[in-house]
Amino acid sequence: MESPAASTHHPTAPTPDDATDDALQIGDHTFSSRLLVGSGRFPNPQLMLDALAAAAADLVTVAIRRVNVERPAPESHLQLIRDAGHTVLPNTAGCYTAREAVLVAQLAREALGTDLIKLEVIGDDETLLPDPHELLDAARTLVDDGFTVLAYANDDPITCQKLAEVGCAAVMPLASPIGSGQGLLNPYNLRLIRELLPDTPLIVDAGIGTASDAVQAMELGYDGVLTNTAIAEAKHPVAMARAMRHAVTAGRLAHQAGRIPRRLYAQASSPTEGRVGS
Repeated sequence: MESPAASTHHPTAPTPDDATDDALQIGDHTFSSRLLVGSGRFPNPQLMLDALAAAAADLVTVAIRRVNVERPAPESHLQLIRDAGHTVLPNTAGCYTAREAVLVAQLAREALGTDLIKLEVIGDDETLLPDPHELLDAARTLVDDGFTVLAYANDDPITCQKLAEVGCAAVMPLASPIGSGQGLLNPYNLRLIRELLPDTPLIVDAGIGTASDAVQAMELGYDGVLTNTAIAEAKHPVAMARAMRHAVTAGRLAHQAGRIPRRLYAQASSPTEGRVGS
């Protein structure tokens, strides 16, 4: 009589931890999801909530200059997001100077009781690209004031390195301009930033257009992805949110697994020794 099926059991090779057990650490804060989602541009509040749920996002960004943080109405985006159990990540969108950004961050901390702040200091209305000088100035002030700063930056290795040096808890280089959906225009620079800052949490922010962009960012070794427009303005936002969730997980696991090297010529996947006719 044959032994039970255990005789046919083969142990599996060890694999990286599943993404569900792979927490994102930013400063003293721990998050289970590596997908961050913005709360703007959705056609209506219910669709926003459904998309956030499909994305399984812990951190949800809210533009503080565009909401009443001191007395949010029950139906406000801010209150709806908090009631749904998401962590609000206030941001300084719409600020053009370090002074403006610092004031907005201080207002957010007082009203929301959080030290988290996504720091944005924009250079102009046309490109919405960060102003490196004002950004670094604001980052120094906020870090010294005890904030956990996630700094939105250009895909410039030098600026990102300086932001890490002043104590930002995370650096968020852009993939391409805000809302453009062009994906990773300069993966070379993003790879350089990752190599320069191996111990700094890095999150690709802005310009993500679809799930494959999120996969590419995570395969470069980034710690997370932040997207808003790609979900909110998709034909089916909830479906795109779900796709982004799986894309971030897949990209993270692929990076941990380690891809094969690129080769110029083909290499047979089956052995050539002992083949018929050899």
